[in-house]
Formats: sequence, C-alpha cells, structure tokens
Amino acid sequence: MTDPKGTSMRAVVVTDFDTEPRLTDLPIPEPGPGEVLVRLAAAGVNPFDWKVVEGIMRGSVHHSFPLVLGSDGAGTVERVGEDVVLEPGDRVFGQFMDVERGRGSYAEYAIAKAAKLARLRADLDFELAAALPTAGAAAHDFVEATGVGPGQTLLVNGASGGVGQAAVQLAVGQGVRVIATVDPDTAGYLRELGAAETVDFTEAPTADQVREAHPDGIDAIVDLISTPGEIEPIAALLKRNGVIVSSNGAVDPEVLATRGLRGANVYANAQPATLASLADSVAHGQLRVRIDYQVPLEEAADALARSKQGKARGKTVLSIS
Repeated sequence: MTDPKGTSMRAVVVTDFDTEPRLTDLPIPEPGPGEVLVRLAAAGVNPFDWKVVEGIMRGSVHHSFPLVLGSDGAGTVERVGEDVVLEPGDRVFGQFMDVERGRGSYAEYAIAKAAKLARLRADLDFELAAALPTAGAAAHDFVEATGVGPGQTLLVNGASGGVGQAAVQLAVGQGVRVIATVDPDTAGYLRELGAAETVDFTEAPTADQVREAHPDGIDAIVDLISTPGEIEPIAALLKRNGVIVSSNGAVDPEVLATRGLRGANVYANAQPATLASLADSVAHGQLRVRIDYQVPLEEAADALARSKQGKARGKTVLSIS
C-alpha cells in the first residue's frame, strides 16, 4: 500500500454559494468503510458542477463548505476503507461529488464510494475516462428511457455538447434515425457521428424546422436544453404515443398523457456496469468522445466559466499532475 506524498493536496473549492472557485490547499482525506481514496490524474467538467455553485441543490441537501467542486474523475486507487473490493494501484474512474461532505474531483486526491467507481481498461487514458461518467451515463440513460428502437426517429435537442454527442452515437448504434440540433460549426461532426439530419438552431426555431421536415411527427425526443417554459413546442413535434425525455425537469407527464403522449424527467445514474460498458464502447470505436478543451487544475475557474457561457462543443477536462 502506498502513501501520498505529504499530508496536503491542491483542490479547487468554493466557500459558499455564488462564490468564485479558487485553488487552495486542503488535508488529504481518509477513506471510511466502503470508500476509496483516489490519486486523480484528470477530472471531467460538467454543467452540473457550476450549477452546484449556483445552488441547484440548495435547500434539498446540506452542503459542507469549503466544497471541492467536480463530479467526474479518473486516477489510481491510493488507499481503501473496509469492505472494498478495489485495491491500491487499481486504475479507476467514476463519480466523486458528495456535497454533504464537501467532496469533489477537482483535486489531487478525492474520496469516492467504491460503488460509484469502475475499473479502467489499460488501453484507455485517464483524460478520456474522466470525460465519460456523467455525460456518458446520462446519454445512455436518456436514450434507454425513450425506448426508441430500430427504424424510429429520435430528436436530440442539444446535441452539440458531450451528452448530446454521446446520445446521438448510442441511438445510431441501435439503428435509430437521429435528428441533432447543433450550431453550424458542429454540424459536420455530428453527421460524422451518424446523425441523419442536423438542425441549425441559430437559423430558426428548432420546432419550426423539424415540423417542416417531419409534418407527420417523430417518435421520440431527448431534450437536453429546454426549460419547463420552453419545452411545449418541442413536445408538440411527437406523433401520438411518442415519448419525450427531459434532463432539466421540464416535462409534465400528466399533461402529456392528456394528449396521448408520454414523457419523463430522467436523471443519470452512473452505475459501474454502465461505466464499464461505455469504456468498452470507446475502446472498440463504437463511441467517440470529443475532448474540445483541456487545461490544468489551476484553470478550473476559467473552464467552468466557459462551460457556463455555452462554449463547450464536446467535453472539458482538467489535467491533474
């Protein structure tokens, strides 16, 4: 069993809601029962990370400050608590955020529940693995929740980012015909990933463009961007008995049911089996993960600001040395 060098680590924290992330030194935490201490090599940046700073879970769960930011990470097991199958030296990736204990992945060392980690294949690097957990699991869960099948048509509304890109590929891999809403600079890449059609949301309202191309309606929608006040025109694109899945809690299933439609608000759950499956898909060339922005841990605040501004056209990763 190895020991971390020294007793402190660098970490990116916020000291309260709506405060600026900053790099600081914290004590290296100790794993408890069912927990693992991981020496991180990379951390993935997700919109959820800056939404936590804005208080997306404020009032629903206790937050401990200073709070280390970051949901996703990849690295090497350093120490383990009781009742853990993983061993020091194992390469792992998964989800680390625990706001109740002030824990996250933007750090040199992080604690995770062993049940939230998967072993990482030797042929995948840490940066790629850190980009997978939240976005990959979300895409997997959203597509599965639609129940869409071969020959049917699925709209991925918000396909420019990491979740959307993965959702397009996973659906295409199941024989689904995918329409992807994208900015003009990313349209070509989404077609490379298998999208049958792309819709430029900067040109005209998405709903208008899709309705013109598909006047009889489409079978399913994965909506990654619409708020409750925006989703109605998108849901109206569905055929009778069509289904829409929202990542933003924008769907009212009861209202949809009165119109012969189905809907659900789905939140990703990155189970180890799902993570391992996603990693296998990447290794076999069935799933491409585009890292469009990679910076060191010290630049985490800038990376979060870029994500918040909607500039991501793939995944953002922090390198941790």
